Amino acid sequence: MKKVRIAIVQSAPAYLNIDESLAKVEVLLKEAAQQGADLVTFGETWFTGYPAWIDYCDEYAKWDFKPTKEVFARTYENSLDVSGPEVRQIGKWAGELNLSIVMGINEKVSSGPGNGTIYNSLLTWNEKGELANHHRKLMPTHTERLIYGQGDGKGLQAVDTKAGRVGGLICWEHWMPLTRQTMHNSGEHIHVAVWPKVHEMLQIATRSYAFEGRCFTVGVGQIMRVKDIPEELNLPADLKANPEHMLLNGGSCIVGPDGHYVLEPIWDKEGVFVQEVDLNRCIEERMALDVTGHYQRNDVFDLSVNKTRK
Repeated sequence: MKKVRIAIVQSAPAYLNIDESLAKVEVLLKEAAQQGADLVTFGETWFTGYPAWIDYCDEYAKWDFKPTKEVFARTYENSLDVSGPEVRQIGKWAGELNLSIVMGINEKVSSGPGNGTIYNSLLTWNEKGELANHHRKLMPTHTERLIYGQGDGKGLQAVDTKAGRVGGLICWEHWMPLTRQTMHNSGEHIHVAVWPKVHEMLQIATRSYAFEGRCFTVGVGQIMRVKDIPEELNLPADLKANPEHMLLNGGSCIVGPDGHYVLEPIWDKEGVFVQEVDLNRCIEERMALDVTGHYQRNDVFDLSVNKTRK
């Protein structure tokens, strides 16, 4: 086991703009590499932005409401196909800069089943530039169901990288007990927990996951300002008057395998934040608690997972 350096990107994307977001990825990856990072993490649907407007704008859920349909279409247009050139380019940068990367994306399928659906997905590239894992959020949460389809179990796994075995889940998946257990069973050293912003209850979930899984857990929050809300939608007057107000204001953190912060939550600040961690601590803490082994009753419980891609 070894010491590794984890980078958190808490910086706004170019909202619903593929080309500008891709250009920003290159800049941010180079900045992380210059700080000696081994693993670089981005928040939930960072590419090309979390649809926070579903919780702030009037009439968004009205049936057959054209502005909402227009925004959905623009989100789809600026979503990534996993087999597309942007994903390959990010992999190329990962290889050139010797970085492993975990990034939340809006995903579309250009042809075949599901070609009119957007998925809330999490991609992992290893330092060779290979797409090592592709996870789709199992259950869109509450208002997200207007935008996203249901995912599957294919990507519920940690993968080998230069930063150890790295896995990740998206937002409220951290409150799905069998999902957590599946990830614990895959042997994570570092777990990437992506959120829109890491408010108090999500800090609790991040810390609990680290303690339960005896792994380092990276809580990655986002930055989104009022001015990023799609112009097609009606903003409440108080928000319209404050275009620079942060709807999503970060809260990114890193928690150790004992449930205590290694990097305290960072609020209201953009940047690339790097922290060194010692992976040996994962094994040290499993002496007291290993929910995949000595603190598990495999003679009582039997967990099976359908890994078929829908």
